[in-house]
Amino acid sequence: MITSMNAANAYTAARNAVQPGTPTGPSPVERLGEAAEDFAAQMAQVDAVSTGAMTGKTETHQLVQTIAEAELAMETVVAIRDKVVEAYQEILRMPV
Repeated sequence: MITSMNAANAYTAARNAVQPGTPTGPSPVERLGEAAEDFAAQMAQVDAVSTGAMTGKTETHQLVQTIAEAELAMETVVAIRDKVVEAYQEILRMPV
């Protein structure tokens, strides 16, 4: 038999699971900003290594590795952009 006390206790326990609380980590906007900064740093590193390779100060192996890392970062950014555009277009298609 469910009593009012059992129901109140169950509600209290369940409320914490669905109640928005204080975020434990960085917000999505902060994480997006950090990702953009990391991408910019990666592109700056590619520029520096490319310049070093042209002047003979950087080995070819390091240049190839840096370009491969930059290509992966660029593919990730493009995939995220595509998902954002897709979500925006889906919102535009919603009836008002």
